[in-house]
Amino acid sequence: MSIKVEVFSSPGCGKCGQAKEVLRKLAEEIGGGRIDWREVNVLEELDYAVNLGVLSTPAIAINGALTFTGLPSVRKLRSELDRRLAVEAGVKGA
Repeated sequence: MSIKVEVFSSPGCGKCGQAKEVLRKLAEEIGGGRIDWREVNVLEELDYAVNLGVLSTPAIAINGALTFTGLPSVRKLRSELDRRLAVEAGVKGA
């Protein structure tokens, strides 16, 4: 059971680097391979970013849906990840 998290970033974006670092640390804390995350460079994957509704970076999508349109607090991101993992666990256990 894992959730897919994508961090939309652009070259030279300081907050994007911060978002990636926060997500990397949270994925390590949660562990167990439960967070499958990747960086999406909006310049390289512009059509995909636009289709999700990304208008600025950093942005974070979870399981293919735009969830944060800016850099959330660590607490808010952790809370959302925990909530999604609990939902996944409930669905898999049902």
